[in-house]
Amino acid sequence: MTERIVVGMSGGVDSSVAAALLVEQGADVVGITMRVWPWQDTAEPTKRFGSCCGTEAVADARDVARRLGIPHYLLSMSDEFDLKVIAPFVAAYAEGRTPVPCVSCNSNLKFGSLLGRARAWEAVGVATGHYARVERDTATGRHLLLRAKDTRKDQTDFLWPLNQEQLAAARFPVGELTKEEVREHARRLGLVTADKPESQEICFVPDDDYRGFLRRRAPQVFQPGAIVDRRGARLGTHGGIAAYTVGQKRGLGLATGRPLYVVDLDPERNTVRVGEVADLERARLVATAVNFIACEPPTSPLRVEAKIRHSHRPAPATVCALAVDTAEVIFDTPQRALSPGQSVVFYSGDVVIGGGVIARAAI
Repeated sequence: MTERIVVGMSGGVDSSVAAALLVEQGADVVGITMRVWPWQDTAEPTKRFGSCCGTEAVADARDVARRLGIPHYLLSMSDEFDLKVIAPFVAAYAEGRTPVPCVSCNSNLKFGSLLGRARAWEAVGVATGHYARVERDTATGRHLLLRAKDTRKDQTDFLWPLNQEQLAAARFPVGELTKEEVREHARRLGLVTADKPESQEICFVPDDDYRGFLRRRAPQVFQPGAIVDRRGARLGTHGGIAAYTVGQKRGLGLATGRPLYVVDLDPERNTVRVGEVADLERARLVATAVNFIACEPPTSPLRVEAKIRHSHRPAPATVCALAVDTAEVIFDTPQRALSPGQSVVFYSGDVVIGGGVIARAAI
């Protein structure tokens, strides 16, 4: 029996080729583009959401679907996107954290509510253009999340919250290809997205100006406060902790004669603490919302390689499960700028052991 697969089509080349590969494999493919911004918002209507989910993206997705001979639908999810992605994003910055909205979008929308709708349409799974792979461990029966073939484009650090049910239904057709192979495939098929530029990092933030977005959405998070050194001495004034992230060097407005970095944000005292580069080094962190994929929560310390941001090279570490959904990560050597709100992802080779959200760091 032919499998029906719903493909989330963002209007980019990766999801376009994901749909094309599934068509070539004989699947019954249905293209879906999520409308995640209200039509009544008229600010830059053709550029809203950069090259993802905006008017031009919808048109490109429709063009690709037409070229592939598959149905394409526009699914209104703006209220849910606002509730499950944008609101937590704003709240995190107000609490002195640096969030990764793609993580909640993937787990709550693409492989959450969209998967539920797909099953109502008698589809067995949801496919996206993520660079990742899923395999079944025949020994344990667990579904494993693996790095993509193209490690430079790997996106498993945005997918670590997926549970076994979600992974069983997830399809990542481009995970076995390099980016150039994806573009070449799109060119051969004459897809309009073949040479389309990469989308911006945060799809709902115009021009990557997250501070401007936060000011419009929640101006109350920009309350002035003190910039202090490690001893608590006041060095200057900040315009709101939402404008700062751990590790930040530029834009501090301090005339100290030496380079200083943001080392901590204290929302209760509304202070930004700064220090020298050595003060950014931390060897331990506590993570919450922890999800173990390849195994049950370990009862003894587990050796892994841990990644603390998308651009970070995984470093040797030990993971200790502390309680439900909580774990401590101890690095062999201190790591720079462990930022609360960012993801920490555990690897063993290409296998994603699990991941969590950095709650706090310690020396």
